[in-house]
Amino acid sequence: MKMKLRKLWWSLMTLLVLSPSITFAAGGGEAAPIVIVADTRKLSGIMAWWANLYNESHFQFMILTIIIIPITGVVFGILADIVMSHIGIDLKSKNLPGH
Repeated sequence: MKMKLRKLWWSLMTLLVLSPSITFAAGGGEAAPIVIVADTRKLSGIMAWWANLYNESHFQFMILTIIIIPITGVVFGILADIVMSHIGIDLKSKNLPGH
């Protein structure tokens, strides 16, 4: 049993090491570089600005996204707390009803 696992392990490692070379060999020549851009032809306003930011600087797009996501989460969390307190759900109390 131990020998079979060892053989399986080495087979998987060989496959992992050789798979990139097999993939490159399948191309059959020099590959053109891939360019990733956002299509901005039908966008306007903030969506066009956001797509143009993505096209111009992936780094600035990444930094702004990292800043916006937590801020959005905090704003939605505060709004959810306000809505729940207005409909009678008390999240500040640790007393469970019926227990």
